[in-house]
Amino acid sequence: MSTAILTGPPVAGSSLADDLRSLGFTVHVANAPAEVPALVADIPLADRIALVDARFIGHRHSLRLALTDPRFPAAAAPGLLTVTTKARGALSTALRSVDTAVSDDPTGDLATALEREQLAVHRPEFGTLVATAPTDSQERLDALHAVDAVDDEAVRLRSSVKSRDGFFTTHCISPYSRYVARWCARRGLTPNQVTTASLLTALVAAGCAATGTRPGFVAAGLLLLASFVLDCADGQLARYSLQYSTLGAWLDATFDRAKEYAYLAGLALGAARGGEDVWGLALGAMVLQTVRHVIDFAFNEANHDATANTSPTASLSDRLDGVGWTVWARRMVILPIGERWALIALLTALTTPRITLTVLIVAGALAGCYTLAGRVLRSVNRRAIRTDRAARALRELSGEGPLAEAAGSFGFRPGPASALAGAGTAALLATALFAPLGGWQLPLVALGYAVLAGLAAARPLKDRLDWLLPPLFRAAEYLTILVLALRFAHADDPVNGALPAAFGLVSALAYHHYDTVYRIRGGTGAPPRGLVRATGGHEGRTVLIAVVAAATFGTDWLDGQGFPLVISALAVALALIVLVESIRFWMSSTAPAVHDETGEPA
Repeated sequence: MSTAILTGPPVAGSSLADDLRSLGFTVHVANAPAEVPALVADIPLADRIALVDARFIGHRHSLRLALTDPRFPAAAAPGLLTVTTKARGALSTALRSVDTAVSDDPTGDLATALEREQLAVHRPEFGTLVATAPTDSQERLDALHAVDAVDDEAVRLRSSVKSRDGFFTTHCISPYSRYVARWCARRGLTPNQVTTASLLTALVAAGCAATGTRPGFVAAGLLLLASFVLDCADGQLARYSLQYSTLGAWLDATFDRAKEYAYLAGLALGAARGGEDVWGLALGAMVLQTVRHVIDFAFNEANHDATANTSPTASLSDRLDGVGWTVWARRMVILPIGERWALIALLTALTTPRITLTVLIVAGALAGCYTLAGRVLRSVNRRAIRTDRAARALRELSGEGPLAEAAGSFGFRPGPASALAGAGTAALLATALFAPLGGWQLPLVALGYAVLAGLAAARPLKDRLDWLLPPLFRAAEYLTILVLALRFAHADDPVNGALPAAFGLVSALAYHHYDTVYRIRGGTGAPPRGLVRATGGHEGRTVLIAVVAAATFGTDWLDGQGFPLVISALAVALALIVLVESIRFWMSSTAPAVHDETGEPA
């Protein structure tokens, strides 16, 4: 429930009380500001409370932005103050320190008092919208004219779209998806329902691709674009109606990847119906995209709160932002989700799964090289001082398990963390590619990789390139699985099912790593260490997979299907462990409402 208290009788002709009721508030009117503390005390603790200056003039959307955003325990604007249950204690303290009977600006003085109580008070930006509490008739008349001059609904609809997004999304999707969002809002649909509809549409698209027919491929491409329209509309609906939730955060954080990976699997199944095996390409595309995302997350976490955070490369980027066409060119070249899905949809409809996946990998690799080079250059030339919070986030993103913890506990620090991780990753992948699979070279090198990973993660992680640890560890684990599955699938005695099993395992691992990322971005930290240890950590799983490959290659164990069966069992076990804990967390009261408002391309 939400309750609004007017600090006095509304001005004659004011629609303020009706506007508040339209936003779902029960409205109480104080006869004078001195009655406000007593009215607040009568409101149930479970209710959101809004204190509204009776003189307030502004757009309805200004009231909505200031008083109904569920992400903030307290928010304030001229003539407005709201608190949720979490901040009721602070409000009670503030009311004891502010005499509302004599205050010229009771809501403003109370907001200041809340901040003195170390409570963060959100102050929304209104842009061209009006939100003011005039003190005389002329100010009131000017405010009314200002309200009439701005179309409240047009601003609300425009602000539902991210201020920064990719070229395809901005120019080809958002111009009409915002109207889809408004249509949904007017019919009472929630962002979570639209998110679910987007997922179902993408799964149907994957099913169409799996038919392996040209009509199926055309339908798959069209449905994938429809799914992306809904994917944009769910976030726009959340911003349009300010319907943010922890469940929505979890759905938004996971469904995009689920849709994309399901579609890649659909392409592989469709190709198989035509006699082609492209599971390796599908798995390669998934690995590439996931590692690219980890590069983005690790770099941003390492640098977003660093001090002295400048470099010649960053300065050049800032100057290029002033040249309009370069902004769009640089956003397109990194192949964000809009451009990526448009490319996949077009190629699916017009070509074959093999061509679609090959072009996707080539384009993604070029985009990844561009992004990685720019970020390495920024890091090398930067004089940033990394914070303890950033170093802790990098360690949590790394996800080391018991083996790495044991190796790091000896206190031996032979070199930079990024060099140790890079050397271990290079040795592991070279061995996986070229060493005989029937021997024990790979397990021994995997153990060496675990030791180097532990030594690297045990360092302070405040050097310039230490943000490379999480993507290096993800690349080592995922690419080892991919390479081994390819070698089993293309051995002299091919092992059927190795690549699909590896696809399932990497899918489960990727979910675990994305779940970790969104928890850290929400400020709640990584999953419990017990969960990370139970899943073995990246180095423990890598050693286990190396041992399984060495033990099963070239044998008749389980009719020659030992490797894919063990990998499948591992995928199922990991998925169950991770999903159970993830669902528990995201459905709990401590889960953050993480919504991407930055427009960083996904």
